[in-house]
Amino acid sequence: MVTFDDVARAAERLKGIAHRTPVATSRTLDERLGAHLFLKCENLQRVGAFKFRGAYNAIARLLPEERARGVLTYSSGNHAQATALASRLLGVSITIVMPENAPAAKRRATEGYGATIVPYDPEKEKREDVAEKLRQKGHPVLIPPYDHADVIAGQGTAGKELLEDVGELDLLVVPCGGGGLLSGCALSARRLSPSCRIVGSEPETADDATRSFKTGKLHTVHNPPTIADGARTPSLGKLTFPLVRENVDDMVTVSDDALIRAMRFVWERMKLVVEPTGVLALAAAMEGKVEVAGRRVGLVLSGGNVDLAYALELFGRVPAE
Repeated sequence: MVTFDDVARAAERLKGIAHRTPVATSRTLDERLGAHLFLKCENLQRVGAFKFRGAYNAIARLLPEERARGVLTYSSGNHAQATALASRLLGVSITIVMPENAPAAKRRATEGYGATIVPYDPEKEKREDVAEKLRQKGHPVLIPPYDHADVIAGQGTAGKELLEDVGELDLLVVPCGGGGLLSGCALSARRLSPSCRIVGSEPETADDATRSFKTGKLHTVHNPPTIADGARTPSLGKLTFPLVRENVDDMVTVSDDALIRAMRFVWERMKLVVEPTGVLALAAAMEGKVEVAGRRVGLVLSGGNVDLAYALELFGRVPAE
Protein backbone atom coordinates (compact mmCIF):
# COMPACT_ATOMS: atom_id res chain seq x y z
CA MET A 1 0.00 0.00 0.00
CA VAL A 2 1.19 3.50 -0.82
CA THR A 3 1.86 5.79 2.16
CA PHE A 4 2.70 9.44 2.73
CA ASP A 5 6.33 8.43 3.23
CA ASP A 6 6.32 7.29 -0.42
CA VAL A 7 4.96 10.71 -1.39
CA ALA A 8 7.71 12.44 0.59
CA ARG A 9 10.40 10.35 -1.12
CA ALA A 10 8.86 11.12 -4.51
CA ALA A 11 9.02 14.83 -3.68
CA GLU A 12 12.78 14.53 -3.10
CA ARG A 13 13.16 12.65 -6.38
CA LEU A 14 11.22 15.34 -8.26
CA LYS A 15 13.03 18.30 -6.71
CA GLY A 16 14.56 20.40 -9.47
CA ILE A 17 12.87 18.26 -12.14
CA ALA A 18 9.14 18.93 -11.79
CA HIS A 19 7.91 22.49 -11.44
CA ARG A 20 6.71 23.59 -8.02
CA THR A 21 3.58 25.03 -9.54
CA PRO A 22 2.05 28.25 -8.22
CA VAL A 23 -1.12 28.58 -6.16
CA ALA A 24 -3.56 31.07 -7.69
CA THR A 25 -6.29 33.00 -5.90
CA SER A 26 -9.17 35.16 -7.12
CA ARG A 27 -10.91 37.84 -5.09
CA THR A 28 -13.85 37.61 -7.49
CA LEU A 29 -14.15 33.86 -6.96
CA ASP A 30 -13.83 34.21 -3.19
CA GLU A 31 -16.56 36.84 -3.09
CA ARG A 32 -18.86 34.81 -5.33
CA LEU A 33 -18.56 31.68 -3.21
CA GLY A 34 -18.01 33.28 0.19
CA ALA A 35 -14.85 31.28 0.76
CA HIS A 36 -11.07 31.54 0.56
CA LEU A 37 -10.01 29.36 -2.36
CA PHE A 38 -6.51 28.25 -3.35
CA LEU A 39 -6.07 26.84 -6.86
CA LYS A 40 -3.06 24.57 -7.38
CA CYS A 41 -2.03 25.27 -10.99
CA GLU A 42 -0.91 21.93 -12.36
CA ASN A 43 -1.85 23.27 -15.79
CA LEU A 44 1.52 25.03 -15.48
CA GLN A 45 3.38 21.80 -14.74
CA ARG A 46 5.81 20.32 -17.30
CA VAL A 47 3.80 18.83 -20.20
CA GLY A 48 0.87 20.92 -18.92
CA ALA A 49 -0.47 18.47 -16.35
CA PHE A 50 0.16 16.84 -12.97
CA LYS A 51 0.88 13.57 -14.76
CA PHE A 52 4.56 14.44 -15.12
CA ARG A 53 5.03 13.96 -11.38
CA GLY A 54 3.96 10.33 -11.32
CA ALA A 55 5.48 9.42 -14.65
CA TYR A 56 8.93 10.72 -13.78
CA ASN A 57 8.86 9.20 -10.31
CA ALA A 58 7.95 5.77 -11.70
CA ILE A 59 10.48 5.73 -14.54
CA ALA A 60 13.26 7.12 -12.33
CA ARG A 61 12.69 4.17 -9.98
CA LEU A 62 13.33 1.56 -12.69
CA LEU A 63 16.43 -0.61 -12.46
CA PRO A 64 19.03 -0.33 -15.26
CA GLU A 65 17.96 -3.65 -16.78
CA GLU A 66 14.33 -2.48 -16.77
CA ARG A 67 15.21 0.80 -18.46
CA ALA A 68 17.03 -1.17 -21.15
CA ARG A 69 13.77 -2.97 -22.00
CA GLY A 70 11.94 0.31 -22.56
CA VAL A 71 8.63 1.56 -21.21
CA LEU A 72 5.08 0.86 -22.38
CA THR A 73 1.91 2.67 -21.39
CA TYR A 74 -1.57 3.64 -22.57
CA SER A 75 -3.19 7.05 -22.32
CA SER A 76 -5.55 9.48 -24.02
CA GLY A 77 -3.05 12.26 -23.67
CA ASN A 78 -1.64 13.71 -20.46
CA HIS A 79 -0.02 10.54 -19.11
CA ALA A 80 1.22 9.90 -22.65
CA GLN A 81 2.97 13.26 -22.77
CA ALA A 82 4.29 12.85 -19.24
CA THR A 83 5.82 9.41 -19.76
CA ALA A 84 7.20 10.51 -23.13
CA LEU A 85 9.02 13.49 -21.63
CA ALA A 86 10.16 11.57 -18.54
CA SER A 87 11.51 8.79 -20.75
CA ARG A 88 13.39 11.28 -22.90
CA LEU A 89 14.93 12.94 -19.84
CA LEU A 90 16.01 9.55 -18.46
CA GLY A 91 17.17 8.08 -21.78
CA VAL A 92 14.52 5.37 -22.02
CA SER A 93 12.58 4.34 -25.13
CA ILE A 94 8.79 4.40 -24.87
CA THR A 95 5.76 3.07 -26.75
CA ILE A 96 2.32 4.53 -26.04
CA VAL A 97 -1.08 3.07 -26.91
CA MET A 98 -3.40 6.01 -27.70
CA PRO A 99 -7.04 6.07 -28.84
CA GLU A 100 -7.61 7.27 -32.38
CA ASN A 101 -9.85 10.04 -31.03
CA ALA A 102 -7.27 11.42 -28.59
CA PRO A 103 -7.05 15.23 -28.66
CA ALA A 104 -4.82 16.28 -31.55
CA ALA A 105 -2.84 18.70 -29.38
CA LYS A 106 -1.98 15.95 -26.93
CA ARG A 107 -0.94 13.52 -29.65
CA ARG A 108 1.27 16.12 -31.35
CA ALA A 109 2.99 16.91 -28.07
CA THR A 110 3.51 13.22 -27.30
CA GLU A 111 5.11 12.63 -30.69
CA GLY A 112 7.22 15.73 -30.17
CA TYR A 113 8.76 14.17 -27.07
CA GLY A 114 9.92 11.22 -29.18
CA ALA A 115 7.43 8.50 -28.24
CA THR A 116 6.29 5.74 -30.57
CA ILE A 117 2.48 5.84 -30.75
CA VAL A 118 0.29 2.82 -31.43
CA PRO A 119 -3.28 3.96 -32.19
CA TYR A 120 -6.38 1.88 -31.45
CA ASP A 121 -10.15 2.18 -31.89
CA PRO A 122 -11.73 2.51 -28.41
CA GLU A 123 -15.07 1.33 -29.79
CA LYS A 124 -13.58 -2.00 -30.84
CA GLU A 125 -10.58 -2.61 -28.58
CA LYS A 126 -9.51 -2.19 -24.98
CA ARG A 127 -6.27 -0.31 -24.51
CA GLU A 128 -5.12 -2.80 -21.89
CA ASP A 129 -5.47 -5.64 -24.41
CA VAL A 130 -3.52 -3.76 -27.08
CA ALA A 131 -0.78 -2.96 -24.57
CA GLU A 132 -0.58 -6.56 -23.36
CA LYS A 133 0.05 -7.81 -26.90
CA LEU A 134 2.89 -5.31 -27.25
CA ARG A 135 4.29 -6.22 -23.84
CA GLN A 136 4.45 -9.88 -24.75
CA LYS A 137 6.45 -9.11 -27.89
CA GLY A 138 9.28 -7.01 -26.49
CA HIS A 139 8.80 -7.26 -22.71
CA PRO A 140 8.86 -3.50 -22.03
CA VAL A 141 8.00 -2.29 -18.52
CA LEU A 142 4.33 -1.34 -18.26
CA ILE A 143 3.64 1.90 -16.37
CA PRO A 144 -0.14 2.42 -16.32
CA PRO A 145 -1.65 5.90 -16.01
CA TYR A 146 -2.80 5.67 -12.39
CA ASP A 147 -2.84 2.20 -10.84
CA HIS A 148 0.86 2.08 -9.96
CA ALA A 149 2.41 2.73 -6.56
CA ASP A 150 5.16 5.06 -7.80
CA VAL A 151 2.73 6.96 -10.03
CA ILE A 152 0.34 7.52 -7.10
CA ALA A 153 3.19 8.69 -4.87
CA GLY A 154 4.38 11.13 -7.50
CA GLN A 155 0.90 12.58 -8.00
CA GLY A 156 0.55 13.07 -4.26
CA THR A 157 3.37 15.62 -4.33
CA ALA A 158 0.92 18.15 -5.85
CA GLY A 159 -1.20 18.01 -2.70
CA LYS A 160 1.89 18.05 -0.51
CA GLU A 161 3.13 21.26 -2.13
CA LEU A 162 -0.26 22.93 -1.90
CA LEU A 163 -0.56 22.28 1.82
CA GLU A 164 3.03 23.33 2.47
CA ASP A 165 2.43 26.60 0.62
CA VAL A 166 -0.96 27.63 2.05
CA GLY A 167 -1.18 25.77 5.35
CA GLU A 168 -4.01 23.61 6.65
CA LEU A 169 -7.29 23.54 4.74
CA ASP A 170 -10.89 22.86 5.68
CA LEU A 171 -11.62 21.23 2.32
CA LEU A 172 -9.59 19.82 -0.55
CA VAL A 173 -11.31 19.02 -3.87
CA VAL A 174 -9.42 16.98 -6.46
CA PRO A 175 -10.34 15.84 -10.00
CA CYS A 176 -10.81 12.10 -10.36
CA GLY A 177 -10.34 9.86 -13.39
CA GLY A 178 -8.59 6.67 -12.36
CA GLY A 179 -7.92 8.01 -8.87
CA GLY A 180 -4.14 8.39 -8.90
CA LEU A 181 -4.12 12.14 -8.22
CA LEU A 182 -6.98 11.89 -5.73
CA SER A 183 -5.35 9.00 -3.86
CA GLY A 184 -1.97 10.67 -3.64
CA CYS A 185 -3.34 14.07 -2.61
CA ALA A 186 -5.55 12.42 0.00
CA LEU A 187 -2.47 10.80 1.55
CA SER A 188 -0.80 14.21 1.73
CA ALA A 189 -3.86 15.85 3.25
CA ARG A 190 -4.33 13.15 5.86
CA ARG A 191 -0.77 13.75 7.08
CA LEU A 192 -0.40 17.53 6.66
CA SER A 193 -3.96 18.71 7.37
CA PRO A 194 -5.65 15.95 9.41
CA SER A 195 -8.99 17.74 9.85
CA CYS A 196 -9.31 18.56 6.15
CA ARG A 197 -12.33 17.11 4.32
CA ILE A 198 -11.29 15.48 1.01
CA VAL A 199 -13.66 15.25 -1.94
CA GLY A 200 -13.16 13.85 -5.43
CA SER A 201 -14.97 15.27 -8.47
CA GLU A 202 -15.71 13.51 -11.75
CA PRO A 203 -18.01 13.96 -14.78
CA GLU A 204 -21.67 12.97 -14.48
CA THR A 205 -21.44 10.60 -17.43
CA ALA A 206 -18.23 9.02 -16.11
CA ASP A 207 -19.35 8.46 -12.53
CA ASP A 208 -17.80 5.04 -11.96
CA ALA A 209 -15.64 6.26 -9.07
CA THR A 210 -18.58 7.93 -7.34
CA ARG A 211 -20.69 4.78 -7.62
CA SER A 212 -17.76 2.66 -6.47
CA PHE A 213 -17.10 4.95 -3.50
CA LYS A 214 -20.71 5.00 -2.35
CA THR A 215 -21.43 1.29 -2.78
CA GLY A 216 -18.08 -0.23 -1.83
CA LYS A 217 -18.20 -2.26 -5.04
CA LEU A 218 -16.01 -1.47 -8.05
CA HIS A 219 -18.07 -0.07 -10.95
CA THR A 220 -16.94 0.51 -14.51
CA VAL A 221 -17.85 2.67 -17.51
CA HIS A 222 -16.99 2.20 -21.18
CA ASN A 223 -15.81 5.17 -23.23
CA PRO A 224 -18.16 7.65 -21.48
CA PRO A 225 -19.36 10.66 -23.52
CA THR A 226 -17.78 13.57 -21.65
CA ILE A 227 -15.65 16.50 -22.74
CA ALA A 228 -13.34 15.65 -19.81
CA ASP A 229 -11.22 13.23 -21.84
CA GLY A 230 -8.78 12.75 -18.96
CA ALA A 231 -11.58 11.25 -16.87
CA ARG A 232 -12.79 8.68 -19.41
CA THR A 233 -11.01 5.94 -17.48
CA PRO A 234 -13.02 2.70 -17.17
CA SER A 235 -12.73 2.38 -13.38
CA LEU A 236 -10.67 2.98 -10.28
CA GLY A 237 -7.75 0.58 -9.97
CA LYS A 238 -6.73 -2.19 -7.60
CA LEU A 239 -4.57 0.28 -5.70
CA THR A 240 -6.58 3.48 -6.08
CA PHE A 241 -9.97 2.01 -5.15
CA PRO A 242 -9.00 1.03 -1.59
CA LEU A 243 -6.98 4.23 -1.14
CA VAL A 244 -9.97 6.36 -2.16
CA ARG A 245 -12.32 4.39 0.07
CA GLU A 246 -9.97 4.74 3.04
CA ASN A 247 -8.87 8.37 2.72
CA VAL A 248 -11.55 10.29 0.80
CA ASP A 249 -14.65 11.68 2.52
CA ASP A 250 -16.98 12.04 -0.47
CA MET A 251 -17.31 11.96 -4.25
CA VAL A 252 -19.40 14.31 -6.40
CA THR A 253 -20.15 14.67 -10.10
CA VAL A 254 -20.52 17.69 -12.39
CA SER A 255 -22.04 18.17 -15.83
CA ASP A 256 -20.14 19.04 -18.98
CA ASP A 257 -21.91 22.41 -19.04
CA ALA A 258 -20.58 23.08 -15.54
CA LEU A 259 -17.07 22.29 -16.77
CA ILE A 260 -17.45 24.79 -19.60
CA ARG A 261 -18.62 27.49 -17.19
CA ALA A 262 -15.65 26.83 -14.91
CA MET A 263 -13.26 26.86 -17.88
CA ARG A 264 -14.69 30.18 -19.03
CA PHE A 265 -14.15 31.68 -15.56
CA VAL A 266 -10.48 30.72 -15.25
CA TRP A 267 -9.72 31.64 -18.85
CA GLU A 268 -11.44 35.04 -18.74
CA ARG A 269 -11.00 36.15 -15.12
CA MET A 270 -7.78 34.44 -14.05
CA LYS A 271 -6.02 34.23 -17.43
CA LEU A 272 -5.33 30.53 -16.94
CA VAL A 273 -5.68 28.00 -19.78
CA VAL A 274 -7.20 24.90 -18.19
CA GLU A 275 -8.73 21.88 -19.95
CA PRO A 276 -12.17 20.40 -19.15
CA THR A 277 -10.77 17.66 -16.90
CA GLY A 278 -8.62 20.24 -15.17
CA VAL A 279 -11.61 22.21 -13.82
CA LEU A 280 -13.49 19.26 -12.32
CA ALA A 281 -12.71 20.45 -8.78
CA LEU A 282 -13.45 24.12 -9.51
CA ALA A 283 -16.75 23.24 -11.19
CA ALA A 284 -17.80 21.26 -8.12
CA ALA A 285 -17.23 24.35 -5.97
CA MET A 286 -18.87 26.79 -8.39
CA GLU A 287 -21.94 24.58 -8.87
CA GLY A 288 -22.48 24.06 -5.14
CA LYS A 289 -21.70 20.34 -5.25
CA VAL A 290 -19.43 20.87 -2.24
CA GLU A 291 -20.02 23.25 0.66
CA VAL A 292 -17.30 25.88 0.54
CA ALA A 293 -18.84 28.95 2.24
CA GLY A 294 -16.73 30.24 5.11
CA ARG A 295 -13.98 27.69 4.50
CA ARG A 296 -10.37 27.56 3.36
CA VAL A 297 -10.59 25.42 0.25
CA GLY A 298 -7.90 23.86 -1.93
CA LEU A 299 -8.78 23.08 -5.55
CA VAL A 300 -6.43 21.23 -7.90
CA LEU A 301 -6.42 22.44 -11.52
CA SER A 302 -5.07 19.21 -12.93
CA GLY A 303 -4.11 20.16 -16.48
CA GLY A 304 -4.22 22.65 -19.33
CA ASN A 305 -3.77 20.60 -22.51
CA VAL A 306 -6.69 21.53 -24.73
CA ASP A 307 -6.91 22.25 -28.43
CA LEU A 308 -7.65 25.98 -28.65
CA ALA A 309 -10.13 25.67 -31.52
CA TYR A 310 -12.00 22.99 -29.58
CA ALA A 311 -12.05 25.18 -26.47
CA LEU A 312 -13.63 28.02 -28.42
CA GLU A 313 -16.22 25.59 -29.73
CA LEU A 314 -17.02 24.56 -26.16
CA PHE A 315 -17.44 28.15 -25.06
CA GLY A 316 -19.95 28.60 -27.88
CA ARG A 317 -22.11 25.80 -26.49
CA VAL A 318 -22.85 27.49 -23.17
CA PRO A 319 -23.79 31.20 -23.08
CA ALA A 320 -21.72 33.48 -20.87
CA GLU A 321 -23.33 34.31 -17.55
